Amino acid sequence: MPDLSHERALQEEGYSRVAGIDEAGRGPLAGPVSAAAVVLPDHYTHDVLTDSKQLTEKKREEIYKEITQHPEIQWASAMITAPEIDEINILQATWKAMRTAFSKLNPSADIALIDGKPIGGFPGEHRALIKGDSLSLSIAAASIIAKVERDRLMLRYAEEFPAYGFDRHKGYGTKIHREALEKYGPCPIHRQSFAPVALAQRKQTMK
Repeated sequence: MPDLSHERALQEEGYSRVAGIDEAGRGPLAGPVSAAAVVLPDHYTHDVLTDSKQLTEKKREEIYKEITQHPEIQWASAMITAPEIDEINILQATWKAMRTAFSKLNPSADIALIDGKPIGGFPGEHRALIKGDSLSLSIAAASIIAKVERDRLMLRYAEEFPAYGFDRHKGYGTKIHREALEKYGPCPIHRQSFAPVALAQRKQTMK
């Protein structure tokens, strides 16, 4: 289970406020990429909190509520839309979402622990931590916020674009999603730069 040992190691180096950062939605064919930044209190513990992918949707919602309503936890989130993903590419969009979430923290953090690899143009000190969402409690908390906020938005999109089943797969390239793409072509929240979407668009124009 994740803990605060990585955060404490950075505090021993002189960084007082350590933010954990993670993203959600890098791989889907539709919808935004989401990121969150979280600063936990020094004494924080949690018996269940871990990488959002290891938890049920119900449990993620419960922990999201706990984190976002906790008076001692600072957090911020950001999303980059599908059109902007197409414009700058998914890697740059993911980095931008992470940078934006970090910059929105108030008060600001002294350093960030980021799940995965280092990111370009980060507006402050940061350290990358491979599999950080299963090692660091603050990164795990960020993964929950990023995932829940993106999923909630995809549920709203499911009502706006009911043919695609976004409520079932949240934009990921499942069989039912690809079949809907094949039948109806892309909708405005699809990532046109992703190969399956571009192929579906070409097939629609050829009909």
